[in-house]
Amino acid sequence: MLLTAPTTTPAPTPTTPVRDQTRAYLSASLGHPVSDDQDVFAAGLANSLFAAQLVLFVEDRFAVTVEDDELEIASFCSVDAITAFVARKTGAGHGR
Repeated sequence: MLLTAPTTTPAPTPTTPVRDQTRAYLSASLGHPVSDDQDVFAAGLANSLFAAQLVLFVEDRFAVTVEDDELEIASFCSVDAITAFVARKTGAGHGR
């Protein structure tokens, strides 16, 4: 459940890993600490409106385009899933 509008997170530096930026965004936006493997939708922390905001965050923050055929909840349900998605899109390793 999304209770407030997403808050902004500190500006990333080029060396801030995707995983850290994503965790910070989810935790701040949902008002709840999020572990890397936690499915925020299954846990009831996020809803479909937040899913749209999350896709926009990923596109804007990581300079990737999410194609219509890539709009699968499994790619955006957790820090781990988003990190893997961005790594696939950019061809870069964005591990821990």
